[in-house]
Amino acid sequence: MVDNTKIIEELFVAGSHLGHKANRVHPKTNKFIYSFENGVSIIDLSKTADYLEKAKRYVSELGKSKKILLVVCTKKIASNLTKELSLKHNLPFINTKWPAGLLTNFEMIIKNVKKLNSMKEAKSKGDWSKFVKHEQVKLDRELSKLEKFYGGIANLKKLPDAIFIIDIKKEKNSVKESGEMKVITVAVTDTNANPDPINYPIPGNDDSITSIEFFMKQILEAYASSFLKAGETKVKAK
Repeated sequence: MVDNTKIIEELFVAGSHLGHKANRVHPKTNKFIYSFENGVSIIDLSKTADYLEKAKRYVSELGKSKKILLVVCTKKIASNLTKELSLKHNLPFINTKWPAGLLTNFEMIIKNVKKLNSMKEAKSKGDWSKFVKHEQVKLDRELSKLEKFYGGIANLKKLPDAIFIIDIKKEKNSVKESGEMKVITVAVTDTNANPDPINYPIPGNDDSITSIEFFMKQILEAYASSFLKAGETKVKAK
């Protein structure tokens, strides 16, 4: 039996046990709740540790197989963190707004991604110098807008194999599209949202930045480390 004492302590320090007020608790999350204190749901961190371990095992296999994990967290408090950690591990990400149809109408979204990449290339080559100043300003505005919404998926060539989501209530569109397209979901599930649609739910606080950072690091590092090991194995085998 795995000793989860250390991870439970780390989860507690991160504030991952603090759920929502009783009147906002979704009944499907009762199985994850340890107690209520001052009207606030307290998440059972022993269960969180178990579910986190299952999720990490899954993303590790995903990384080992060189499959694509898309990171989705558009909460303002974690937008920069999402970008920073995703770039660190070379993972595609959405950190501002879920582009409607990213999964269900992937070809349409990819057209915008291609436009973004084309504009970036044209600017870097100096092709914009032929335009007058106000036209260059207009192009810069358009590029900034495309970068904001599609910059994190600029290298995405096909549908992701799985999605890691923070806050399934806020990201309900990504959850819905994932279900429609049979894309596997791994997500931090707080006590205010139904965890049932998620393949690998991780009960925990999805509002505290310390909790978000803890879960994000755990999942992204589990994926990235196995991805890198898989690459090293291939090199050694040559």
